[in-house]
Amino acid sequence: MTKEYPRWQKDSIRKILKVRRVVVISGPRQSGKTTLAKQVATKKDIFRTLDDDALLKVALSDPLGFVRHVKGTLIVDEIQKAPSLLTAIKQVVDANNTPGQFLLTGSADIRTLPAVSDSLAGRISHTRLRTLTMGELLGKRPSFIEKAFSRDWSSQIKDFDKSAIIALAFRGGYPEVIKLPNASRERWHMDYLDSLLSRDLRDIANIQRHDAMRGLLNVLAAWSSKLMDISGICGKLAATRMTVESYINALLAMHLFEKLPPWVKTDYDRAGRREKIFATDTGLMANLLQWQLDDVLLDADRSGKIVKTFVFNELAAQIDLYEGYRFYHYRDRLNREIDFIIENNRGELLGIEVKAGTSFSSNDCRHMIWFKNNIVPGKIFTGIVLHSGQDTLPLGENMYAVPIAALWEK
Repeated sequence: MTKEYPRWQKDSIRKILKVRRVVVISGPRQSGKTTLAKQVATKKDIFRTLDDDALLKVALSDPLGFVRHVKGTLIVDEIQKAPSLLTAIKQVVDANNTPGQFLLTGSADIRTLPAVSDSLAGRISHTRLRTLTMGELLGKRPSFIEKAFSRDWSSQIKDFDKSAIIALAFRGGYPEVIKLPNASRERWHMDYLDSLLSRDLRDIANIQRHDAMRGLLNVLAAWSSKLMDISGICGKLAATRMTVESYINALLAMHLFEKLPPWVKTDYDRAGRREKIFATDTGLMANLLQWQLDDVLLDADRSGKIVKTFVFNELAAQIDLYEGYRFYHYRDRLNREIDFIIENNRGELLGIEVKAGTSFSSNDCRHMIWFKNNIVPGKIFTGIVLHSGQDTLPLGENMYAVPIAALWEK
């Protein structure tokens, strides 16, 4: 039986249900959405899953009858299987503005589904559930971003060297794989992908070329942490741009990949405008690429790619929880690059460079220093080089080397 880990969103969903009519928990299949919905539920709530074929038939044949209920919250699991329910839900909540009427879960972002004609704007609140973070696995509340803006870190964090961090990335965060041995974990990921391609993609997209979709999964996994290049991806697949773009949109809707926007709050004409793409689970990413842990440990390019993707997902999970943070990357035509930029609602900025290894120097801050002096002069800017060592050290004025493990330290 899969262990149930406390999720960061549990309390916030309960609070939102007290003020909003409809709440949606959206995230990749098997990320724990159903478990979280059941944890939030009370005894008076009703749970219905559209993975049950009999219930799905009723939902499709009589949407309004399916969603009508007298009291409590109606929890509908895997809402993307019956998008017509959303129109029926709109009718119900328009006639009754009582909060907490519906809690929906979806393995695809319902806002992107072609069959959805109404966004339920003003009636619905969206919550993103990612695969498990290290903080959730360790039972710790997220605090890294707040501490980073305050420049408040432990001087030393032990027990998480480069090999340990890459091993965590290889495991990934799907709840079912956490306790599995390596061989069983690889089998689980293969079965997961087969299920997605043969079943789940049919709910959200008309996928004609399964060979192209399988190839695209591999290409995007290899592209993780890189700038989006549709032309380059098309060349790898020998597919048309229209096909590639529609298939990428399907994978984004299913939360298997995610785009990170560029910092564009400047008139600097050499600033890049392209998004970066990231796999949303590094265990699945490593499996797609058929990487072996020992080989990646000795390969700077692959270890850098998987650690940056791992850090992205840890940061994104914390940013999801709070309003007032915005998440970017920076790269210009002179190849000045900052892996991640976080801005808070006071306009203060946090720049983050990621190093898979333990060696670092003040030279690793040079692009952040340039950005601070030339792009955002006068703003409060803190630069961080995240590394796999154990010591926090100064690298210059408001520039620091910080262990990656600070991401999940209390």
